[in-house]
Amino acid sequence: MKVTAQEEYGLRCLLQLARHAEKGRPITVREVATSEGLSVAYAEKLLHQLSKAGLVESVRGVRGGFRLKGRPDEVSVGDAVRALGGFLTHSAICQRYTGDESQCVHNKNCGLRPVWTTVNYHIQKLLDNIPLTLLLQDERQARQAIVEMVSFPFTPETAGSVV
Repeated sequence: MKVTAQEEYGLRCLLQLARHAEKGRPITVREVATSEGLSVAYAEKLLHQLSKAGLVESVRGVRGGFRLKGRPDEVSVGDAVRALGGFLTHSAICQRYTGDESQCVHNKNCGLRPVWTTVNYHIQKLLDNIPLTLLLQDERQARQAIVEMVSFPFTPETAGSVV
């Protein structure tokens, strides 16, 4: 899975809103942008995209800004990825064929398609199980919790090299 800049920075903006959710007040686009080292225009674009997906809402007025629409434990990393770029679909996995033929020679009986679709499925499942609140913890605690979510063994040393 390739993580786009839009997904990365959008998730960071979402985490800023999650941090402020406890304070009960919205955070301005300028505050989000400054905290993440982004331009105000780019942060605003990302927040509007998250708003269209129903993850955040804008609050008008002098004390306005953006805030999470739900609680941070109700919003997952998977929700954010879908809002900001999305996961590969089954058909999209095979559309990236770049061979000399007009279409993949393995269209009817592909040994690779099950690999990529299974990997994609498990990535989606994992990201859907990671709530924003988990990412607000200390990095070591978050890593340990995520490692415990996967069904095959990782050590802290290999977890850092995989990510």
